[in-house]
Amino acid sequence: MDAFFASVELLRYPQLKGLPVVIGGGRRKVDELLLDRFADRPLGKIPVEAFPLLKDYVGRGVITTATYPARQFGVGSAMGMMKAAKLCPQAIVLPVDFDEVRRYSRTFKGIIREIAPLVEDRGIDEVYIDFTDVPGGQREGGRVLARLIQKSITEATGLTCSIGVAPNKLIAKMASEFNKPNGISIVHEADVQTKIWPLPVRKINGIGPKSEVKLHKLHLHTIGDIAAQSQQWLIDNFGQSYGAWMHDAAWGRDDRPVVTESEPVSMSRETTFDRDLHAVRDRDELGAIFTDLCTRVAEDLRRKGYVGKTIGIKLRYDDFQIATRDQTLEQYTADAATIRRTAGQCLKRVDLGRRLRLLGVRVGKLARADELPAPPPAAEPGAAHIASERTLDLFADQAGTG
Repeated sequence: MDAFFASVELLRYPQLKGLPVVIGGGRRKVDELLLDRFADRPLGKIPVEAFPLLKDYVGRGVITTATYPARQFGVGSAMGMMKAAKLCPQAIVLPVDFDEVRRYSRTFKGIIREIAPLVEDRGIDEVYIDFTDVPGGQREGGRVLARLIQKSITEATGLTCSIGVAPNKLIAKMASEFNKPNGISIVHEADVQTKIWPLPVRKINGIGPKSEVKLHKLHLHTIGDIAAQSQQWLIDNFGQSYGAWMHDAAWGRDDRPVVTESEPVSMSRETTFDRDLHAVRDRDELGAIFTDLCTRVAEDLRRKGYVGKTIGIKLRYDDFQIATRDQTLEQYTADAATIRRTAGQCLKRVDLGRRLRLLGVRVGKLARADELPAPPPAAEPGAAHIASERTLDLFADQAGTG
């Protein structure tokens, strides 16, 4: 989907179309203030000058997405909003409406499944579609079906999407970015050298920033540069599995099927603080946040019918370094007190003497709760309370008294 979160907001506020708009930064207080101030007007008639500007934003939020006019200034997803304000101070800033975004996500995916049933869900705004056996799917190399999907989504929702058509998922993913917004790109197997090889190495889904740095040090900047190396050379420099995969990816080879049903690998909750917190001076605040994260992960597990065995934590320090630790239990669990207690043990294994920017809790090695034997009885309420208090103390114990 094209700038999905922002596009959903533009349906609510059509007067912002064509303007630089960023989405992110917190709860929906912006809407509440606008509605109170202009209670006598429909949303589409609220004057543009009434909306908050990015230059006035103060906080630790990051951008979820941005409209294409904002992207022209270098603003993009996952960028800190304070940094983005220096690039595009005149951008309008709006918070995310997750309920509305999820509703539109379900709608556009339902439309696609009516046309081409073999759909792999890849998140809130992206899918893979296997239309090998869809009647008429091969007409014009798939372009006819792609246009039908675009037209059906736009008529039902007012939103646009960009589609990449290719022999496999790897190339289709890259092709979907070629002609945004509202574009269709067809890439045949014979096009790999002309259309794929000139792209930067990061355009391969699976090559991240660390691998990019290493590739650049080896003087490999484009996908074609990778393809020019032997498989053995890549294995020698990047390891057996990753090097072999990198060679295949550079040559456009990918045999992964479209998976219509998949199990989650893990569930997690994390939060970035409005200000850096210290384990001693902000012990109570950190303890409350930590307990809340554990509780919300447990609720997610129970709501979706899963239990897990590996409990982990994630910390991001004020210098943006990240620390993770995990511990595997003998029994599966979705119990908040057990998750909190085990995550607390993980806290003992990290440096808590530095200021923290982010805290997260994760549960992995998941299994469906209804496919396992009944778990042992949950801890008594008093034990859960003791675990909570112990967790609060961990921040002070591990950080020392300075």
